[in-house]
Amino acid sequence: MTNSTTRYGILVGVDGSRESDAAVRWAAVEATRLHTPITLMYAVEPIVISWPMAPLPDTIAQAEREAAALVIERARKVLSDCGSQADVHVETPFSGAVPALADASKDAAMVVVGCRGMGGVGRALLGSVSSGMVHYGYGPIAVIHAQNGELPTTSAPVVVGIDGSPASEAATALAFAEAESRHVDLLAVHAWSDLGAFPAAGWDRGALQERGEELLGERLAGWQEQHPDVTVRRRVVRDKPARWLLEEAQHAQLLVVGSHGRGGFSGMVLGSVGAAVAQSADVPVIVVRPR
Repeated sequence: MTNSTTRYGILVGVDGSRESDAAVRWAAVEATRLHTPITLMYAVEPIVISWPMAPLPDTIAQAEREAAALVIERARKVLSDCGSQADVHVETPFSGAVPALADASKDAAMVVVGCRGMGGVGRALLGSVSSGMVHYGYGPIAVIHAQNGELPTTSAPVVVGIDGSPASEAATALAFAEAESRHVDLLAVHAWSDLGAFPAAGWDRGALQERGEELLGERLAGWQEQHPDVTVRRRVVRDKPARWLLEEAQHAQLLVVGSHGRGGFSGMVLGSVGAAVAQSADVPVIVVRPR
């Protein structure tokens, strides 16, 4: 995934939730495969004292330290239960979780967070930390969805969304590396239209389909040369890339997308496709953000 040495290795945001445990388990496997250390980060949220101003009671500060120790201890136990041999480091910054993780992500090989944390309600929305990281983090941000705490089978393929943009180029590079290290197939999905089920009037659907296949082939060619052992399957669809990526993800172990691109892969900060799959996929999703 990366040849550069980073301060944090694989950085995992932990909070003591079941989703956090799933993120730690996934990160343990990733760290073993990539021979990189793990950093467990629990951010101690600053306590705001309203007027009149008064010193923070020692009992509250002590309670915060004890809570942090319990969360880190739980994460370490998850790593131990996984049989992880990775070097483990701990960070407990006095900060909000998203600012702390986002800042640290500048010097991490990858950031891993659960799909939602202790405050998560329902299945429809990402948690505040995972949502914040896919919008404001740097580099690969892995959001771990785990059904009933179970991760997908390790024999399933890796799926990547490709649209020809620089963002999807970075995602393609990472997806090839992930498929190669996992010894599984790579399924590349490209949508030549983002407008819906039917092309606009006057469009030559056959020509657009052919051009989409050509573009996908062009974008894959160089990476296939660099990763000759990866078997690549291709799928060119005509509309709604998020829908097709989510469909393919049902039979995958990992879904990789860029943070933004053209058309349906674009957006103000995080592209609409990246946002949709990070929120709705049932498997781990890596959103590749700019460094």
